Amino acid sequence: MRKVTDFISEPTARDIYEREFANDTTAFAEWNASFLNSKKDSLEVELPYVETGSFTQNLIRTHSYNLELNKGRIFYAEILTDSIAQRVFLDFYRISNDSTQNLKSIKSNEEGERYLSQSIDETGRYKLIVQPEIDASTNYSLRIYSQPEFGFPVSGRDNTAIQSFWGAVRDGGKRSHEGVDIFADRGTPVLAVTDGRISSTGNRGLGGKQVWQRNGLMGSSLYYAHLDSILVKTGQKVQLGDTLGLVGNTGNARTTKPHLHFGIYQGYRGAIDPLPFIQKTEIPVYAEKSPDFEEGRVEVRSSLANLRSQPSIEGTKLGEAKRNEVLTVFGQTDKWVLVQNQDGLKAYIHQSLIQSPKTSG
Repeated sequence: MRKVTDFISEPTARDIYEREFANDTTAFAEWNASFLNSKKDSLEVELPYVETGSFTQNLIRTHSYNLELNKGRIFYAEILTDSIAQRVFLDFYRISNDSTQNLKSIKSNEEGERYLSQSIDETGRYKLIVQPEIDASTNYSLRIYSQPEFGFPVSGRDNTAIQSFWGAVRDGGKRSHEGVDIFADRGTPVLAVTDGRISSTGNRGLGGKQVWQRNGLMGSSLYYAHLDSILVKTGQKVQLGDTLGLVGNTGNARTTKPHLHFGIYQGYRGAIDPLPFIQKTEIPVYAEKSPDFEEGRVEVRSSLANLRSQPSIEGTKLGEAKRNEVLTVFGQTDKWVLVQNQDGLKAYIHQSLIQSPKTSG
């Protein structure tokens, strides 16, 4: 139910949904309490992450995931459900890096949308909360991933061509590498990684033949160095994918194989690691729902099973479950199952440690 003032206040899908419960505060209170409690969950996932499962009627559940994200990435969370009529709410937060671990709201999905995306402007820890509407009953497939903010700066190359990284020692330890080196044949086109304007070009210093690009009025300075030739002029506007020059080994790269040195500089902050801005990653495919544990509950088959913070044996141990203990299934990812015990603890357990509940008979 939208209001005229919504065009000014821009409420989230969750805000609009709350209006439907003006006369049924009990149902909404329980649902909202689940959401608030999920902010305290300590589950950790690494991207890309894919999960499948079922939302079950009369069972209120909220999924929460903590993740690390780097400046220069674009974050994506997308969910598919069997029923397009049922709503799912996505809320994205920044976790403060102090002892309070407070959450700062970054973005929520809009009404009718099953996705959200957000450019990451600060490296750190973030939290995604996923919650279906009350009494939702549908299978789902969730995927969470990130993509680089910029394009790749060397035509026809990918991550494997990056052979020298940020921070590598230079000049016997006198300085460190303020960029990445992307190796390619001499004459390979060097491409603009984003739209912008050429702020300067020239043949000077350690970088030899070089191009500097300004990314927006208050944006970063992008540095393309060791070029064999320069094909743009100062003041020229360029778009993503335009050819700026050709790969070479000018400047202090004369004794190395042809490559592009690519760097990013942000005003008084100086150079920053450019890798997250250009590193290509695959977009994961939605997974089909596994037939395992479709009934929504499992029991522990081993004498003792560890409950972990992430779907890996590297995950922090959050607790234990004993033989025949029944756990509620939230979802599955690869060989791990996201469960909740009777105390409300959410954790991952390896599927080899659980089985479908035994039936009496």
